[in-house]
Amino acid sequence: MTVTRREALASLVVAPLLGSLPAVRPSGRPAARLKQSASRWCYRSIPLPDLCKAGKAMGLAGIDLLASDDWPIVREQGLVCSMGYAAQRDDFIPRGFNDPANHDLLVGELERALPLAAQHGVPNLIAMFGNRQGRSDEQATQACITGLRRIAPGAEKAGVTICVELLNSKVDHKDYQGDRTAFGANIIEAVGSPRVKLLYDIYHMQIMEGDVIRTIRQHASHIGHFHTGGVPGRHELDDTQELNYHAIARAIADTGFTGFVAHEFVPTRDPLTSLKQGVEVCSV
Repeated sequence: MTVTRREALASLVVAPLLGSLPAVRPSGRPAARLKQSASRWCYRSIPLPDLCKAGKAMGLAGIDLLASDDWPIVREQGLVCSMGYAAQRDDFIPRGFNDPANHDLLVGELERALPLAAQHGVPNLIAMFGNRQGRSDEQATQACITGLRRIAPGAEKAGVTICVELLNSKVDHKDYQGDRTAFGANIIEAVGSPRVKLLYDIYHMQIMEGDVIRTIRQHASHIGHFHTGGVPGRHELDDTQELNYHAIARAIADTGFTGFVAHEFVPTRDPLTSLKQGVEVCSV
């Protein structure tokens, strides 16, 4: 086939443009760059099977923060539990890895949960740094490194990631020690396992330190999971709050992140309508 000069020039112009276009689903919509899920506790008024069906219809890939009894339910609905609990206790948040006295309990819970998580396709289990109770950051850092190194080999063997959550100590969780990204990242770096990461909660870290997009880019290698929530108030991802979640989602995707972004906001309106709007905002 003979190609004219005009056709050749046209191809040079069009080819780069085509290469820059996003991949397209069979439906004609752009392929999602981020896997999204929804935190169960924010939608507990909705039966779990119904939440799964509605979530799947709006593009969710998982349901977040479920105990092991619920993991098979989401699998039956074609989703996964994107973040599981190894145990549920009233002191789950304040009793963390920053206290060596907790290590046997925490490691034991995780060791029992890891094989089950692997069996049910649960990619992550949640853990906590714990409340200060007078401990220095240096003491807490060494304790967390020691404790997390104990569970890291088991997590690597199971192919499941332990995600230690960053929370704010200013509004919601007084005295929580893991309230700054740098504190958590130093621990994750020292543990040195691909299966021990941070759960970066955007809502909490906006309250504590702001500078969300730059921080995400700087610590991409330390982060295994994200939570969303409008600031202030932890409500919808709309114009009632101060963060540009579409830009944040794009920044996360641009790091090459392959994990989950889980919506952990409390709806003030119809919950499924608010969730769908949040999914759309974070679709990039």
